[in-house]
Amino acid sequence: MRITISGPPGSGKTTACKALSERLGYEAVVFGRIFRSMAAERNLSLVEFGALAESDPSIDQLIDSTIVETARGREDIILESRLSAYMMVRNSIPAFKIYLHASPEVRVSRIGVREGESVEAAQEATKLREASEAKRYKMYYGIDIGDLSVYDLVVDTDHLDPDQVIQTIMKGLEGYGCS
Repeated sequence: MRITISGPPGSGKTTACKALSERLGYEAVVFGRIFRSMAAERNLSLVEFGALAESDPSIDQLIDSTIVETARGREDIILESRLSAYMMVRNSIPAFKIYLHASPEVRVSRIGVREGESVEAAQEATKLREASEAKRYKMYYGIDIGDLSVYDLVVDTDHLDPDQVIQTIMKGLEGYGCS
């Protein structure tokens, strides 16, 4: 069973991906790490690299083609990325598609703690990053990132701890015919 985990920055994607991987024994591939690595190789912040990606479609195309190749090569895998669910649908690859949602306030707080930034800095960087992603996904793929119709399960993580998020996902997987 392929599983995708998507959502905005700070929604808990990576935490859920890791915990679900441990619980199910599936390999987890976090594509945000690849984007971060590509930015670091160029000595750019995520915001700067996102701006570069707005004029260089090869960056997103590389990541997104890797998502598809990875999914085609493995059935029992978890793919974490903003577009993984859309890429599965567009390429007719079966997957259980999860979207994690959290309010902007909660996400900015989580990002600030994770990145060691002030709330204000995290808020500004998150706003710029999300605007860049929405622009690129619409421009390159015609995808409205706010369209959640591709997902099998949407989880609001605002008031859930990581264990509760995994419990909710496991119930969703059971309802989908997986255990």
